[in-house]
Amino acid sequence: MNRVILLLFLAMPFTAFSQDLTALLHQATRLESEFREEEALPVYQGVLRLQPHNVVALCKCSDLSCRIGNRQTNREKKIDYFKAGYAYAQAAWSVDSADAEVNIVMAFSLARMALIQSGKEKVAAAGEIRRYAENATKLDPRNYKGYHILGRWNYEVSGLNFIERTIARWFFGTLPDASLDDAIGYYEKSKALNPGFMLNYYELARAYRRAGKKEEAIRLLRQMDTLKDGMYDDREVRKEGRALLNDLED
Repeated sequence: MNRVILLLFLAMPFTAFSQDLTALLHQATRLESEFREEEALPVYQGVLRLQPHNVVALCKCSDLSCRIGNRQTNREKKIDYFKAGYAYAQAAWSVDSADAEVNIVMAFSLARMALIQSGKEKVAAAGEIRRYAENATKLDPRNYKGYHILGRWNYEVSGLNFIERTIARWFFGTLPDASLDDAIGYYEKSKALNPGFMLNYYELARAYRRAGKKEEAIRLLRQMDTLKDGMYDDREVRKEGRALLNDLED
């Protein structure tokens, strides 16, 4: 009898721990679905206090830190959020580098960090961003976010200015292979895998506009405006899409 009581006693903290963890993850997911990202982030951080190596929570903290940071008007706050996002991604990478989502947050957080870096640092990060995005698509061929990042990577690198191209040659010897056609191809792949991903429509429309395919860009932007918001930032993406559409239709 004493042995049974002891076993039950030992099991109680683990059960309570599991229930707390499950409840926190459920709460954070609900807050995200309600576009309450700034409330969801501390809940995911609460998961990490219980389980520091929880890959899902680490990835979510990285993703949300980068997204919330991108909306900050104060540069110092923006930098702090981006650095936190990258730190969470690195922690996730140290736990499971073979996880597709871990590779996504590594690429995404590096891309956000590049926004606040010099041209030299920005170009130096380019190869890493591509590598992590490619890893994600190899680990999960249906990972639409990986293809979207590769689309954006090709779009940005193929559009480097003279100074940035010179710096790139210093780092790589030759410029990394990138083209507008590849950007469009990756964006189209992402769209096929997730037709509801609003940001991808906007970025694909920008790529088609640069390629001189105005009617295709207009068609995409009109289609984009019929989509439902899938995340907090979609409201701003929709606004930017409408502005671009007005510009193309003038």
